[in-house]
Amino acid sequence: MTNIDQYDYHLPSELIAQQPLEKRSDARLLVVDRQAGEISHQHIRDLPELLGAGDCLVLNNTKVVPARLMGRRSMTGGRWQGLFVETDPSGHWLVLAKTRGKIQPGERVTLENREAQEDVELELIANLGGGQWAVRPLTEESPFDVLQRVGRVPLPHYIRGGEMMPEDWQQYQTVFAESPGAVAAPTAGLHFTHELLNKMAAQGVQREFVTLHVGMGTFRPIGVDNIEEHQMHSEFGEITQETVDKLAQVKANGGRVVSVGTTATRVLETAAADGTLKPWCGKTNLFIRPPYQFKAVDVLLTNFHLPKSTLLILVRTFGGDDLIRQAYREAIREEYRFYSYGDAMLIL
Repeated sequence: MTNIDQYDYHLPSELIAQQPLEKRSDARLLVVDRQAGEISHQHIRDLPELLGAGDCLVLNNTKVVPARLMGRRSMTGGRWQGLFVETDPSGHWLVLAKTRGKIQPGERVTLENREAQEDVELELIANLGGGQWAVRPLTEESPFDVLQRVGRVPLPHYIRGGEMMPEDWQQYQTVFAESPGAVAAPTAGLHFTHELLNKMAAQGVQREFVTLHVGMGTFRPIGVDNIEEHQMHSEFGEITQETVDKLAQVKANGGRVVSVGTTATRVLETAAADGTLKPWCGKTNLFIRPPYQFKAVDVLLTNFHLPKSTLLILVRTFGGDDLIRQAYREAIREEYRFYSYGDAMLIL
């Protein structure tokens, strides 16, 4: 049994970044060398010198949708808040919802757009438990068209209590975001600028893309004592044959697969479940924890993660438990900025 308390740590609240730096690539970078057992301090802009010609960045091209919903119960006028998670084949939305009082299937909620004007109605179809509901939007529009009008940026609670500012539209999105579907940003990717990516390409660092639509489960702390009993959330992901072929060539030429973030890591490791990287498309609930052996990822770039989270467990599994504990202590002592808008760690 592995007790979740082994993945706890104390973080002074002033180290939780509330907004990103003005220039993304100025973020600090804690470099962890597993072979030497050493830790050093750099910046994201130093990545071209830290990686070599022939290495390949693997980036998650998911696009954050404005998934946070505000509205009123049509019957009572009471406030209602929700978070769009995904659609199902029947066209229903899956939402996480909260409101005062008891709400029943059949009730309707009137969503408010960002100018606080009444907009689309949702009919509540079924309570799925755990705060999740199946709802039916009373419109023929596509979900993403509706969300573009009524949704807010779904910031995690530790950033300003989840309250967005206008600049979050751009700041909480990677510069290479392409495939809509995430309700949280793949935060390691937030550090990259077009300028930095171009500089790395000029020095022979390749890049490939995978997709993982990040769900809210990614932030949820583990609620059981024994981590082996945790039920992992599932998220939709994809890696194409073309990307698989290019990564195979990178490895054959002696280059390293550099996974940008835990989300790209979960795609790569899901697709390499039998030991060989293959094309894959579907839902993954892969929970990477000791004694997991990594099959596809050589280097990991990642932000700093919440205590008792599946993401922290993944990173400590990859980097080595004692070394990553030491790295987190060093980051706190050196006052690195933590979580989604914070600094990063490169594990070589």
